[in-house]
Amino acid sequence: MSMPLFTPSNDPGSNFVELVKRVGLTPPHETWSGSVDVPHATTCVALRFSHGVVIAGDRRATSGNIISHRAMEKVVQTDHYSAVAISGAAGPAMDMIKLFSLTLEHFEKMEGRLLSLEGKANQLSIMVRNNLPAAMQGLVVMPLFAGYDDVDQQGRIWDYDATGGRYEEREFVTIGSGGTLAGTVIKVGWRSELSRDAAVTLACKSLWEAADSDSATGGPDALRAVYPIVATITNEGWSRVDDTELSPIFESFAEEMRSR
Repeated sequence: MSMPLFTPSNDPGSNFVELVKRVGLTPPHETWSGSVDVPHATTCVALRFSHGVVIAGDRRATSGNIISHRAMEKVVQTDHYSAVAISGAAGPAMDMIKLFSLTLEHFEKMEGRLLSLEGKANQLSIMVRNNLPAAMQGLVVMPLFAGYDDVDQQGRIWDYDATGGRYEEREFVTIGSGGTLAGTVIKVGWRSELSRDAAVTLACKSLWEAADSDSATGGPDALRAVYPIVATITNEGWSRVDDTELSPIFESFAEEMRSR
C-alpha cells in the first residue's frame, strides 16, 4: 500500500479521524432492526480534588438481566494526562476510545506537542456526534472525559450527551444506570480541598452505594479479586490505584455495614 498524497486544500493534517476518512478506511453506517442483546457498561464517576482528578468505574457489563462480563475495563488511559470512562453500548464505546487514543497519538507525532485538554474534549465530542446514527438505533455511547490541564494547573472533567454536546463540570460528574445513586454520595462528601486519598475513598464509596441498589453496577468481588478501576490524574500524569490499596477501603465499607 502506497502512502496517500493530498493536495494542500485536501490535506487532513494532524486530524487522524479525517485522515482515515480521506483514505476510505471508515466503514459506512449500517442499519439494523430487531432486538439484539448488546453488552452495556454502566456506572462511572469522576471528581476533582486539590491536585487533580479521580476517575473510576465499576467492572460489570450486562445484557438485559444477564451479566456478560465481570471484569470489563470501562476506564481507559488515553494519553499521559487524560482518560475516558464509558457507559452505554460496550462494543462501539471501546472502538471509540481506541480511535480517540490513536487520534491523540497521531496529533502528537505530527505536531510535536500534546493537544490541549480543551482540544481533546472537543475531539471526543465530534466522535460522539458521529455515532448519532447508531445511537438512534439503540447503540448509545455516553463517555466521561477527565484530565489534567497544565495551562490552568488543575484537573478538569466533561460529560457528553448522545448528540455530541459536551458539558464541563466544576466539581464531579457521574454517568450510567447507577449515576444518580453515585452522584448523591459524592454530592454529600465532596469538598474542593479533598486530598488524593479522601477523593479515592469517596469515589469508591459512590460505586459501593450504586452497586448496592443498581443491579447493572458491579460491586467489589473479593472472591475473584475484581475491584473497580480507580485512577488519579495530576501534574505527574495518570496513575492507576492498585487493588492492594482498594481492598482495605472496600473492606472498611463492609465492616461499617456489619456494624449497622
